[in-house]
Formats: sequence, C-alpha cells, structure tokens
Amino acid sequence: MSTVDPRLSINQGTIKRADLAEALRATVANGVQSIGLWREPVQEVGLTTAAKMLADSGLRFSTHCRSGFFTMPEGPARRSSIDDNLVAIEEAATLAAAGAAGSFPVLVLVAGGLPEGSRDVIGARERVRDAIGELAPAAKAAGVQLAIEPLHPMFASDRCVVSTLGQSLDIAADFDPEVVGVTVDTFHIWWDPDVLTSIERAGREGRIATYQVCDWKTPLPANVLNSRHYPGDGVIDFASLTRAVEATGYDRDIEVEIFNEEIWAKDTDTIVRETAASFGSAVTPHLRAAVAS
Repeated sequence: MSTVDPRLSINQGTIKRADLAEALRATVANGVQSIGLWREPVQEVGLTTAAKMLADSGLRFSTHCRSGFFTMPEGPARRSSIDDNLVAIEEAATLAAAGAAGSFPVLVLVAGGLPEGSRDVIGARERVRDAIGELAPAAKAAGVQLAIEPLHPMFASDRCVVSTLGQSLDIAADFDPEVVGVTVDTFHIWWDPDVLTSIERAGREGRIATYQVCDWKTPLPANVLNSRHYPGDGVIDFASLTRAVEATGYDRDIEVEIFNEEIWAKDTDTIVRETAASFGSAVTPHLRAAVAS
C-alpha cells in the first residue's frame, strides 16, 4: 500500500453505497486516518451505536454532513427543520467525542433553496441568518461549530441560496467564530473571482471549519448534483486554493467529498484507494501543515 496523506479524510458521501460499518472498515483498511460521516448512515444504526463503532475504528472524525435546509417562511415546516438541526448538533458533538485525537465537532450546513413559488432570494438568505441565530446557542453549549457551505450558483434555486464564500462569511459575521464558520469546498467556489480574497478573510476571521476537495469536469451529467470527480481529473486549480487555505494556518483534516454515479458503482476499497491516490497527486504537494493534535 502506498503512503496515504495523514490529513486525508474520506467524506462518507464519496462511498455513498457503503453502510457505516463498511465505510469505517474500508477507510481503516486502506490507511486513511479520518472520516467525515453523513447523518443517514449514522441514524440507521443509532447515534450511540455509531459513536461506539467510530471509537472502535480509531479514526478521527472530521465533519458531520449535513443539516440546514431552513429557508422556508415561519410555520410547521420551518419548526421541524430547526428541531432536526438541533438533533444534528447533538449528533456532531457525540461523534466528535468518540473520534480519535484531532477530531473536531463540525456540522456542515447547506442553506436550502428558494421556497416553492418564491423568487425572493434575498429574503431566503435572511431566513438562513435567522435560523443560524436560533441554532447558535445550542451549538455553543454543545461545543459544535456550524459550517455554512456555499454551493455553486447552479444550485441556488433548489438547494442553496448561499452561493459564494463571501456570502457565507457575511452571514457568519454575526456570530462567534467558534460557533459559526464556513465550509471551503473547491467544487462550489473554484469559479469565484474573489475566492482567494475570501479564503484569506475566512482565515483572518478564524472561520474555516473544514476544507473539502473534489474536481469539476465538463460536460456535466443530466443530474448535476452527481458531477464531482477525483481531485486532478478536472479543471480546478488545487495549487492556488490549497495554498491559500494553508496560508491561513488551517491544519485540520481535508475531506474528499465526491458525488458521482460511476465512482459509486465501484467497490468501496477501490474508491478509497483511488481517492487517496488522487489526493496524493493533486493536493498533498501543496500542503505544509500537519494535522493538529
């Protein structure tokens, strides 16, 4: 087995078809030291069991994915979303406590798209700010950092009205950095002409909760959600983005998060090995900081 970068974390979305037990097994078996978990596989086995499985694996816990989706106006649906986010905060805290040294209680937030029938993207973003305001006290009490993730503008209508790192930072600015940070995901922000300035700002404000990498390659498939590729297989400049993140002092794990039907069709061990190899080629050469422990 070739040497695996110690800062690589396998986001469970990359091995989506593996249940929690298989995801943990394959991550360990292929020399990766960290994993980012998704809520659905955790809930399948129950939080207490999932925490024990993670602890037994010896892996670090990098993030919990994902919560958010709270752009709807006040009413039962919004109350249900807020309640579910409170559950996600508890999950993130519990899993981080079960992970190996160097784990961080980070909960990734995807804002949600425009409510049905709405064209008010500005109002939807304000409701994101309001929702985080409701969640911040619980996150602070649990020691969890909420990580606002901007998504590429093609998802603004149906998945995320927050499209740039700058917008994420503007929302986060109302809260303590230890409580509300941002997700820096190369797939979503590589195109932004202000991305390097925004990364520097995020570092200066102490708000980079997680750095996630994968690549952008055209033509996009019909389902653009599943259009992510291994680092190095597309057009993203990992050198400039990774060096910018490193320059902020970020020294945590770096997740590879890929949604791709062709990759998911492979066996889990193959996906983990190929992920590690692509990370080693495209990202590792631009790293200088070791994992904080």
